[in-house]
Amino acid sequence: MSFLNVKNLNIGFNFLDGFYQAVWDVNFELEKGETLAIVGESGSGKTLSSMAVLNLLPENSTIVSGEILFQNKDLLKLSQKEMQKIRGKKIALIPQDPMTSLNPLYSIGDQLLEVIEIHQGLKGCEARKIAVQALERVKIPDAEEKLNAYPHEFSGGMKQRVIIAMALVCNAEIIIADEPTTALDVTVQAQIMDILKDIKEKSGISIILITHDMGIVAQNADKIAVMYAGHIVEFASKTELFNNPKHPYTKALLNVILDINSSSIETIDGQPPSIKDVTQGCPFYPRCKDKMPVCLTQYPKTTVFSDNSRVDCYCFM
Repeated sequence: MSFLNVKNLNIGFNFLDGFYQAVWDVNFELEKGETLAIVGESGSGKTLSSMAVLNLLPENSTIVSGEILFQNKDLLKLSQKEMQKIRGKKIALIPQDPMTSLNPLYSIGDQLLEVIEIHQGLKGCEARKIAVQALERVKIPDAEEKLNAYPHEFSGGMKQRVIIAMALVCNAEIIIADEPTTALDVTVQAQIMDILKDIKEKSGISIILITHDMGIVAQNADKIAVMYAGHIVEFASKTELFNNPKHPYTKALLNVILDINSSSIETIDGQPPSIKDVTQGCPFYPRCKDKMPVCLTQYPKTTVFSDNSRVDCYCFM
């Protein structure tokens, strides 16, 4: 069994006018020391599916069905108290916006030491030593001195490094990185991804990387789940997906690149559907260049090519 195994996950939202499903039969696996990238446009269900692993969903959301198996335990069956022992310690989150993820009223050291006390039960000099080592691992200079600094004294990239350090002091086994470079400039983006890659290689940490940037995916992922309108439409190894993309949406994502010899960017026509645009067929139908009449009436079954390659598309049925 995989280190983390998400099976047939279905999630929906309760609105004043009714219940609407947002995630449909999501399945993915994560092995130890592996990076799984979950890619897709905004609203595709990437973050919602990943936050379900931590049981950090919006109040009006409901997990309809499914299993999230971590070390042979179904996380969906655990109590909040039991999840608190896993959240942060075993599975850590690097949130999307580093600017708002640290408490401005407390020093970097205070916030790191609190995490160490909660998850490792350590205080004093021993805890401080661990905090300094974590800051050094994420390449923050003068780490001992920086413990006394406050978040407003740090740039966005430095704040993101502190958040990664918080995952390290807990000895997390999985890091969920939710668009970890979105608010950062290109140079800092590369530095943050290099830090994550280095941690993965040296510590064997598994990473779920949520992103829309196929360049970051190409450089960092081992496996890729492509999401569209709440469905994983294609799942493949990085090599397989980039060399032989199968789903029309995957092909379209890979074609959205800037040609240095052209003044235009190729785009995907149309817009993704909202969760209230319920359809019986393939949700990509209105934007698909390879659509067939059957695509409009019934969602395609999954075609499995190998353990690391599967697609939901009538072109392969």
